[in-house]
Amino acid sequence: MATRKKSGWAALPAGAAFDFSGDALKKAWKDLHAGDGEAWPDRQRAAALLKAAGKAAPDLDADALALALQEAWRAFHEGRFETAWNSGRALGAVGASVAIKAIGIHTAHRVEDVSERLARFEAATALAETAIAALPDEANSHYRRAFALGRYSQDISILKALKAGLAGKVRESLERSLALAPKHAEAHLAMAVYHAEIVAKVGGLVAGLTYGAKAAEAEKHLATALKLTPQAPVVHLEHGQVLLLLHGAKGEEAAAAAFEQAAQRKARDAMEWLDTHQAAGMIEE
Repeated sequence: MATRKKSGWAALPAGAAFDFSGDALKKAWKDLHAGDGEAWPDRQRAAALLKAAGKAAPDLDADALALALQEAWRAFHEGRFETAWNSGRALGAVGASVAIKAIGIHTAHRVEDVSERLARFEAATALAETAIAALPDEANSHYRRAFALGRYSQDISILKALKAGLAGKVRESLERSLALAPKHAEAHLAMAVYHAEIVAKVGGLVAGLTYGAKAAEAEKHLATALKLTPQAPVVHLEHGQVLLLLHGAKGEEAAAAAFEQAAQRKARDAMEWLDTHQAAGMIEE
């Protein structure tokens, strides 16, 4: 498993280096973003974002914004997460998608200190709220909010998150994301985890009656995510986690097989490298 650091922006090991210079990023984009459906940030895309964001848009023309977004995403995929976070955040709402993904992935895998993790996910949530206000028709505006809130909820405990009403906000954002992008694989995966975590914590009856969470829904969304992105390590990693949540000890053998599937995937960027190494660690435990 990739070793977590207590604080700061811990870099990845030299062996995890990825190079997306030149045209490499554009050529790999479709595969790298099969999970979140992020559009390639060319001039046309940048112009559309500027128009949609209106007064919340940065003071850049379409060409400059396209270049800035490409550089931020290049940093993300190469594992330069701090650069991606700072570059994306500097663009405000139109850079929120890359910024939140960068800080979220780095924090989930490389930060151990709970107070720092919570502060980071709070910052990511705040930026997501800005993106939703400026770009409400972007599926990833809502998905990134769900991602940040979901990770925050896991760190304070699912039961505390339920009492605070955070679970409802996560579900609301995921439902909106899927309404805008029905084939958003990462949103389906997050919805599977949402249902499974609540069922595991409060039991099937209470989960269904109080929160509308059901094991069958977790399995349905998981199956969709697996179908949409079978090559992504994270879908197999979360598959294993969902199996453990829903079935406990009875699901350990199937979960181990799912973790093995994740660990065997060839990492296509820094995020996937982190996922494969986490899966390998799950097998060793």
